Amino acid sequence: MTAPTHTVTNQAPPLVGHDVYSTDRALAEGVARHADPVRLAEITGELRDLGKAAGSAQAQRWAEEANTFTPVLRTHDRYGNRIDEVDFHPSWHRLLGHAVSSGLTDAWSRPDGHLRRAAGFMVWSQVEAGHGCPVSMTHAAVPALRADPRLAAEWEPRLGSRVYDARLLPPGQKPGALFGMGMTEKQGGSDVRANTTRAEPLAEDGTYALTGHKWFCSAPMSDGFLVLAQVPAQGQDRLTCFLVPRVLADGSRNVFAIQRLKDKLGNRSNASSEVEFAGTWARRVGEEGRGVATIIEMVAATRLDCALGSAALMRQAVAQAVHHATYRHAFGGPLIDKPLMRNVLADLALESEAATTTVLRLAAAYDADTPQERSLRRLAVAVTKFWVTKRCPAVAVEALECLGGNGYVEESGMPRIFRESPLNSVWEGSGNVQALDVLRVLQREPQAVDAFLTEIGLAHGADHRLDAAVKDLLADLADLEDIEARARRVVERMALVLQGSLLVRFAPAPVADAFCASRLGRDWGTAFGTLPRSADLAALVERARPVER
Repeated sequence: MTAPTHTVTNQAPPLVGHDVYSTDRALAEGVARHADPVRLAEITGELRDLGKAAGSAQAQRWAEEANTFTPVLRTHDRYGNRIDEVDFHPSWHRLLGHAVSSGLTDAWSRPDGHLRRAAGFMVWSQVEAGHGCPVSMTHAAVPALRADPRLAAEWEPRLGSRVYDARLLPPGQKPGALFGMGMTEKQGGSDVRANTTRAEPLAEDGTYALTGHKWFCSAPMSDGFLVLAQVPAQGQDRLTCFLVPRVLADGSRNVFAIQRLKDKLGNRSNASSEVEFAGTWARRVGEEGRGVATIIEMVAATRLDCALGSAALMRQAVAQAVHHATYRHAFGGPLIDKPLMRNVLADLALESEAATTTVLRLAAAYDADTPQERSLRRLAVAVTKFWVTKRCPAVAVEALECLGGNGYVEESGMPRIFRESPLNSVWEGSGNVQALDVLRVLQREPQAVDAFLTEIGLAHGADHRLDAAVKDLLADLADLEDIEARARRVVERMALVLQGSLLVRFAPAPVADAFCASRLGRDWGTAFGTLPRSADLAALVERARPVER
């Protein structure tokens, strides 16, 4: 029996039972823009299936359970034997299994593979972000392994497999495999050249024994890991890349002592660990002393995934906020019709669409893979990673506020989005690391600068505010005085100009005009909800509504 005072009215229904892909117009239009028309129907079908799964009540329940029942480290079995295993809730395995079976680790061998995989990663990450870590690293390990054709031939088919197998077995006995990464150490952090892990050559050519401590090693139950270690040679250390398998070919466990799991702000479903190597068997990947060069393409791919993950979080936050405002009534009518709320929602939607449009353009650059596109990626990935991941927390907290007190309650899902929102700006190089990387490219790789300027130049003459912003940016790039102290300002301008140029070329007029007026023309405040009078608020909000047309 329900007491009359407990009758529930004026509450938004849960956002469930919808197609996450098809209801995201910016995402679906971006895929249609960049995909080969011959394959578009096939790609759309795959993404719609994934979108329906992502919007299901079942997937949302998996996400809740994976974050409620977090990983548990078991260092020893009942008899005292060292086992170094992490137990996950079954829902973690279901989420990860669905990601693998949907091809989210299989981009490198398919036509339009990076585009369809990026779109799928955005769709499925909106369910739950933590399991995206091993998905991302497995995908990104491929270009690093290609530094050694034998290793690539052995591992690449398993990394791109559609079969998820969580068992710890020798690689040759598994139909599919996942990869992790361990680069940072407690004394160095992002300064990986300060690593102290040592690698001593063994009798077999290309094999080594590692001794050291990795401060962050995510997804420790993966089948293999790419790590960096110093090879002593003629009195000088050579930072080198290595492959560390969890299980050796004879079935014995490699030395991989998990010391503890990190107690993190967010990303709770994912096990991030500290690990000790003590005579750990490893195979060299690439040449001695070329560790950073070998692993750099993996880092670039994971950095793009950080931007994709942030774009996914922003889209989900905006979708929840617009959905809530559609059904919630206050002050005599639906919240979505209130001018001030509409301005907030429109502003959030604008930020989300700019992020989505940019990350899809960069994913398409991987598929094209021409010298021009590779040069564009070299600069634009760092620029985009810096900016999109920085904008994510601001979007998350404002979207949460749109739900009022309901948004602060765990059951709404918004707190999990908020806790996750700073992560991608920290992982794979913080904001300062990205900004300094951009400076290095600006100073040393003129072809990348030319590719970036060519890309933004495709929109020249289409909007006077964009043209003025490009002119200001060129002045910034020409002024090298105190450039390191100004690096964040320069990179921010580069990101906004890149986003503006893409929206002017590809987005509907209300989106492009509002972006150029606010972000480039500076007719904007310092908080969301301060778009100018000229902005078509109704069109922006309607475009962001999570409903099928």
